[in-house]
Amino acid sequence: MSKAAIIVAGGNGRRLGGPVPKQFQTVKGRPLLMWTIEAFHAYDATMPLFVVLPKEHFDIWKALCMGHRFFIDHEVVAGGEQRYHSVKAGLDKVTDNGLVAVHDGVRPLVSTALIERCFHAAHLKGAAIPVVPVVPSIREITDEGSKALDRSKLRAVQTPQCFHADLLRKAFEQPYDATFTDEAALVERLGVKVELVEGEEMNIKVTTAEDLRLTEVLIAGR
Repeated sequence: MSKAAIIVAGGNGRRLGGPVPKQFQTVKGRPLLMWTIEAFHAYDATMPLFVVLPKEHFDIWKALCMGHRFFIDHEVVAGGEQRYHSVKAGLDKVTDNGLVAVHDGVRPLVSTALIERCFHAAHLKGAAIPVVPVVPSIREITDEGSKALDRSKLRAVQTPQCFHADLLRKAFEQPYDATFTDEAALVERLGVKVELVEGEEMNIKVTTAEDLRLTEVLIAGR
C-alpha cells in the first residue's frame, strides 16, 4: 500500500522565543524541520513528503534549504489559520488512496521504528496514533475546585498519526470546529475506532527552550 506524509510546521514559536519560528531554530547546525524531514526520508526515500508552512515563510525555508544544501525532495504547501486548515491543505495534495501520516514538524526525534509501527497499525485498523503513559500527577479543574485523575488510565498523544487516506479525507469533510485538537479526534467523530500504538519518550515536541536543549543533547547522542 502506498504511503505519504504530511509534516505540519506552521508554528510561530512564541513559547520557545528567539528571532525565528521554532521549526527553523537550529539544532546541531541545522533547522529542526530538516531533522524531521530527514527522519521520514530515512524511513522511505520514495514516500511523497508534503511540508505545510505559512506562505510568508516560503522564502525563508527556500533560503535555509539552499544555505544548508538540503536537497531531500519535498513539496511545500501553504498552511491555513489553524491546524485543521493546514492539515487539510496538505491532504489535498495527497493523490493516492493508500496510507497517510500527519506529523508535527517540531518532533525531529521520531524513529523509523515508530513510523513503521504507526503505518502498520493504520494499514490493519484504518487509524492509528502513538501514545505514551502520563507520568506527572494530573488534576482536573472542577466547579468545586479540582480532583485527582487516575493517570494509569491516561495517555499522552504523539505523532505521526496515520490513517487510510480515504478515511482521513472523509473526516475532513466535517466542518471546522474550534475544539479540534488532532486528526484522531476528527476521525473518531465518524464512529471509527483509533488504534493506540506504543509511542516513544524521546519523540518529544519542541515547544520550549528546554525542549530545544534536550533535543540537541539527544541528537548529539545518536
